Amino acid sequence: MWFWRKKAPLSGAPAVRRQKSYSGQSGYVYQYFYEGYRRLRSATEFVFDVTSGPKPSFPVKVVLHDEAVATWEAAHGRSLTSTERYAVAKIALFRAFDERPTPAHLREAVQVRSADIGDILETLGID
Repeated sequence: MWFWRKKAPLSGAPAVRRQKSYSGQSGYVYQYFYEGYRRLRSATEFVFDVTSGPKPSFPVKVVLHDEAVATWEAAHGRSLTSTERYAVAKIALFRAFDERPTPAHLREAVQVRSADIGDILETLGID
């Protein structure tokens, strides 16, 4: 018999939810709320509530793996702050909005690799 572990509750949600919009290169305009993050076994999962148009919203998960973060930190000799981790997750979400052909393709979690972290932080001017 399998026992399902209940997921940890989300932390870090803003006190006041603010809907934001993003026009993806895919041609879709997305509206999203940041719902918060939770620790997983070896990653941090950032959760956004997303919709495109009048359709019902759905959660989009951005998974920032500890191993990817550790690789970046070792190469740069410092730790990523929680704000920088959130920035990486948010830009990874935007990239998924741009690259995935339809909103339905966002139901699969966005996985952030170590190369993604370096590229995103470089784009943001963070070293």
